[in-house]
Amino acid sequence: MAKQFTRRTSKPHLLAADESLTSHAVLGATIGNMLEFYDFGTYSFFAIQIGHAFFPAEDPFASLMLSLATFGAGFVTRPIGAIVIGSYSDRVGRRPAMTASFVMMSVAILVIAVMPSYDTIGIAAPLLVIFARLVQGFALGGEVGPTTAYLMEAAPAGRRGLAVSFQPASQQIAATAGALVGEILSLTMTSESLDAYGWRIAFLLGACTLPVGLWLRRSLPETLHRPEAPALAIDPARKLRASRRMMSLGLIILASCTIITYVTEYMTTYALNTLQVAAPLAFATTVVSNAIGIAAALLGGWLADRAGRRPIMIWPQIAALLMTYPVFLWIVESRSPMALLGGLGALTLIGTIPYSAFYVGMAEGLPKRVRGGAFATIYAVAIATFGGTAQLVVTWLTHVTGNALAPAWYMLVATAAGLCAMLMMPETAPSKIRAAAKTRSP
Repeated sequence: MAKQFTRRTSKPHLLAADESLTSHAVLGATIGNMLEFYDFGTYSFFAIQIGHAFFPAEDPFASLMLSLATFGAGFVTRPIGAIVIGSYSDRVGRRPAMTASFVMMSVAILVIAVMPSYDTIGIAAPLLVIFARLVQGFALGGEVGPTTAYLMEAAPAGRRGLAVSFQPASQQIAATAGALVGEILSLTMTSESLDAYGWRIAFLLGACTLPVGLWLRRSLPETLHRPEAPALAIDPARKLRASRRMMSLGLIILASCTIITYVTEYMTTYALNTLQVAAPLAFATTVVSNAIGIAAALLGGWLADRAGRRPIMIWPQIAALLMTYPVFLWIVESRSPMALLGGLGALTLIGTIPYSAFYVGMAEGLPKRVRGGAFATIYAVAIATFGGTAQLVVTWLTHVTGNALAPAWYMLVATAAGLCAMLMMPETAPSKIRAAAKTRSP
C-alpha cells in the first residue's frame, strides 16, 4: 500500500489521469480533517472539565449539559461554511479552500485553549468560547467536501477507494491521538490539575499543527482541472436527477455515520459518568476503538477498489446492525476491560468499513463542477443536525430513562437508516462501470 503513495511530483497541477497520489498530498489534504476530529474528540473527552471552567453550576449534570451544548454550537455554522468554502473550492480550487478553512479552525482552537475561565472574566468567557466554536464550525463546514474531492481527483482511478479512505482514517488517527493525550494526562496529573489546566494542554497540542498544516497545504498540486476517467461520464439528460438522488441518499448515510461516530467518541464521558469505571480505562476504551478504526477505514477503501463500492457498504453494515445491541449489553452488564476494549473494538472494526466505500462512491457520483460544495453541504447538514445533538441526545436519554443501554438504541436506529440508503446507492467504481458497459454492448 505504501508504494501507491510514495511518488512525488513538482508540477503545480496534476494533469495525467494515471498520476500517482503522493504521501505529501495525502497528509496535506487530511491534516485539517485530523485537527477537526482531534479538537472535537478532545472536547468530548474533557467535556466535564470544560464545563467546570466556563459553565460552573451547582448541579454537575447542568454544567455538563451546558458544556455539551457549546460543543454543539460548533455545528450551527457548518452548513454556512460548507456552502461558502465548498463553492469556493469548485470555482477557484481545492487548495485555496482547504488552506483558508485550516487557518480559521487553528485560530479557533487556540482561542479556546487560552481563554480565561468564568471565575476570571465572568460571562465573557462562555460567550467568547461559543464564538470560537461558531468560527470553527464555519471553517470545518468547508473542510470535508474539498478534501474528499481532492483525494478522489488526485488518485488513479483504480486506487480511489484507498486514497479517499485516508479521509475517514485521518479522523480515527486524530481521535486516537486525542484519546492518547487524554490517557497520558489522566495518568500523570491529579484530578484537580486536570480540571484546572490539564485539558488546556490537550488543546494547545492541536493548535501546534498550524505551521505544519499551512506549509503542507500551500505546496499541494491543484486537481480542480484534472481530467477524469471517462468511465464516470453521465448522460447529461440524467445528470440532474442522478445528482439529486445521490445527495439525498448521501445525507441519510452521513447522518447515520455521524451519529455512530459521535456516540463512539462519547464513550469516554459515558464510561466515566454512566458506567462509573476508572478514568484510565475510560480513555483506553476510546484509544483502542479509534486505533482499530484506522485500520478498518483503510481496509474498507482497499476492499472497495477490488469488490466495488456497494458490497463493501452493505454487508459490513448488516453485520454492524446485528452486533450493536449484544455488544452494548455485554458492556453494561460486565463493565469489564474485556467488554469495553474488545466489544467496542470489534464493533468499530465492522462498523467503520462501509463508510470508506461510501465516501469514494459519493465523491464519484457527484459532478465535478459541484462536487466540493455539494459534498461539503450534505456533510455539514448531517453533522449539524445529528453530530451536534448526538451526545446531548445520548446524555439526555440515559438521564431520563436511567438505562445505560440508551446509546445502543440510538446507534441501532442510525445503523438501520444508513443500511436502507446504502441498498439504494448506485455502483460508481470505474472498473465496475466499464464491465457493465461491455456487458451492455452488442
